[in-house]
Amino acid sequence: MKRYTRRVFLRSSVMGLALATLPADGGWKSEVVSHGLSAKSLNLNTDWLFGGEYVPGSTDLDFNDKEFERVTLPHCVAHLSWRNWDPKSWEKRWIYRRHFNLPDKLGNIRFFLRFEGVMTGASVYINGQLIGRHLGGYLPFKAEITQLVSSGHNVVAVIDDARWGLDVPPDRPGPSTSSESVAPEISHLQQMQMQSSKIYRRAYLPETPYPSSSVDFWQPGGIYREAYLEAVPPIFIADVFAKPVDVLDSNRRRVEVECTIDASVVPRDPVQVQVELYGHGMRSSISRTASIRRRGRNRVMLTITGLEDVNLWDIEDPKLYELRVTLRYRGKYLHSYHTRIGFREARFTKEGFFLNGRRLKLFGLNRHQFYPYAGGAMPARVQRKDAEILKKELNCNMVRCSHYPQSPHFLDACDELGLMVWEEAPGWGYLGDQKWLGRALRDIKQMIIRDRNRPSVIIWGVRLNETPNDSSFYSKAQAVAKALDDSRQTTGAMIGSLYATKDFQQDVFSYNDYHKNGNWPTLNPPRADYPYMVSEAVGSLSGPYHYYRRTDPAEVQSAQATAHAIVHDIAASDERYCGLLAWSGFDYESGTGYVYEEVKWNGVVDLFRVPKLGAAFYISQVDPRVRPVIEPGFYWDFGPNSPAQGPGENALIWSNCDRLELFVGEEHYASVEPDSDSFPHLRYPPFRVDLRVDGASKPDLRIDGYLQGRRVISRRFSSDASRDRFLLTVDDAEIRADGSDATRAAFRVVDAYGAPRPFAGGEVFLSLKGPGDLVGQSPFPLGDNGGVGAVWIRSQQGKPGAIHIRAEHSDLGNATAMVRSVSGRRA
Repeated sequence: MKRYTRRVFLRSSVMGLALATLPADGGWKSEVVSHGLSAKSLNLNTDWLFGGEYVPGSTDLDFNDKEFERVTLPHCVAHLSWRNWDPKSWEKRWIYRRHFNLPDKLGNIRFFLRFEGVMTGASVYINGQLIGRHLGGYLPFKAEITQLVSSGHNVVAVIDDARWGLDVPPDRPGPSTSSESVAPEISHLQQMQMQSSKIYRRAYLPETPYPSSSVDFWQPGGIYREAYLEAVPPIFIADVFAKPVDVLDSNRRRVEVECTIDASVVPRDPVQVQVELYGHGMRSSISRTASIRRRGRNRVMLTITGLEDVNLWDIEDPKLYELRVTLRYRGKYLHSYHTRIGFREARFTKEGFFLNGRRLKLFGLNRHQFYPYAGGAMPARVQRKDAEILKKELNCNMVRCSHYPQSPHFLDACDELGLMVWEEAPGWGYLGDQKWLGRALRDIKQMIIRDRNRPSVIIWGVRLNETPNDSSFYSKAQAVAKALDDSRQTTGAMIGSLYATKDFQQDVFSYNDYHKNGNWPTLNPPRADYPYMVSEAVGSLSGPYHYYRRTDPAEVQSAQATAHAIVHDIAASDERYCGLLAWSGFDYESGTGYVYEEVKWNGVVDLFRVPKLGAAFYISQVDPRVRPVIEPGFYWDFGPNSPAQGPGENALIWSNCDRLELFVGEEHYASVEPDSDSFPHLRYPPFRVDLRVDGASKPDLRIDGYLQGRRVISRRFSSDASRDRFLLTVDDAEIRADGSDATRAAFRVVDAYGAPRPFAGGEVFLSLKGPGDLVGQSPFPLGDNGGVGAVWIRSQQGKPGAIHIRAEHSDLGNATAMVRSVSGRRA
């Protein structure tokens, strides 16, 4: 272990006002992080010291931490594989420490410590003194530490309580958190049957503490998002809500701006507040004076008009505008706040969903934020990549952030890409005691305040996922949402017999629909009394199979795409469906329901963010003028694990072309057109073809795609495994040398033309040279994931240079790639 030696200095100008004072109780202030806060801000992501399990005294100022491990945020407390996660490895209390220095003359500056997310509870100390405790792993929290820091050396210590059963959503503590008394396991299907009953709410759940496997997703502990030290003047802008109004009427279009000013003193003269909106050749501004009449929070309202030339935010053209609020006192600059907004109108109606006045069918998937090896502790670039996969590869126009507020970096990418978002507060199938419910209301409030300036967020999930009825609590949740943001509608995902309930307090009725018709999924019709959306479908419950692994037979893998296409076809058949968000986008680690090796394999993309055969349907649903697509719903393979006669008589090819020509062994085999009879409502139905062929000669397959008589795409596939090769690719050519940034390196066995070779085995040995670290497993057992795997390459702090990754397959040789780690913001 290396002893911590680096000291980081924060410089800030001196303000001519008195120092702020801490609240008398020293607890966490109920504040929400503002990403637009423009101040002297010290990034606290580097130089943390991680001591492992908490030991008494480790929060003291003079505690000897020389044996602690130096780590960078985001950080996970446990060493995780890509499967078989064991919650016992993280469900403990852990200790982090961070040293920092402040200048000799601090001046009249207020200091705040801010954490974007700690899983799940945090006790934070400054220079040995407890400043507060926070419960909840999915939203930021901050506290003022002005009176506790001093010039020179300071230490922040964090006890991370990652134990299960804390009395906060989504945990299920029951009346006792004793690990010696646990409830019997119940399946997701049993919960569906129980949730609408009195037994579920009033007797069974509250009486017994549940194990962590009673929630559908693991929650690895750690300071798994970023941390900051902020220095601001005694009067500063704490929050800005910029609400576009009447966006479709160019004459009435305006932005109503609510500025929250935090003052530790009451100045003699008014302050000046200026709001500027600019972007895409447009600039507009307004200013006014405001009297600060009391210490604490003061609200100032302004309205920007003259916005006739604004461009709307849309899924195909997501225009964003910069908004800057500047605070001055006696003509001198004090502080500024930056945020981004977009102009769009999103309306859920009984007749469907409308974006900017036009009908649009919502088409998307649910997303969990957890990753192999790291849990949720992945940096901005990796979080953003998921949004790119959903929008650019899977052609989704919406994502549901199930079942908690997700990384701001993921949401940044959604804003920029035009990917609409359902954001919901933490929760899963359970309502706790009054303290638990109070924290759920707090989460709803903080979620909305954190993200209400985002145009991508079109609806708030303020009814917690799959929970029983509680009209009192959900009336309060609705009131909180409308008080904070009356520009968006609200919803909550219902399940089971609650489809017909009248006890619903939110605006849009969303339903997790896992009905089946024989072996295939089907959907209930839309309710007529609410705008109606399908919030989950298929998954492990209503598809033809419970698992969709690359090690499963090809017909199992292919059936996943068919199941997703079936439910989207039904949703497209009736305009009263606002849309459908299927389950799920990505495989994820879980300990309940249909799991294998502690993984839910119901994603159309695997843990390593590589699309499966199940993704072929989504990949094909794009305008061919943007990207012509041919994605077979099968593998062209005659190996020992594949059918000897090929893909079979009902092989599906997912494509957006209007005609396909197939060639087997260079001989013309078939001309096929889309199967509109089976999928009459899909924009781009699949092609069905009889591909029972003799594979003894290992023939190639060629598929040519045509639009209006013109060939626009051609793909080839080899069945000759002797020509296979080993492929290694990286997502990004450059990353930042900050010790946190990372990029994915994916590897797989492919055929001679680059198509995936199914069921490939062998081991992959990985190594790095240069200033980077490997986040992953070596050797990697390729056969355990059907021939595909990935690791992530993380930079080293302050060490730019070329990072070379080498992947050696036990049978097919090696492949190499290079990532350049660069200083500054260039990456």
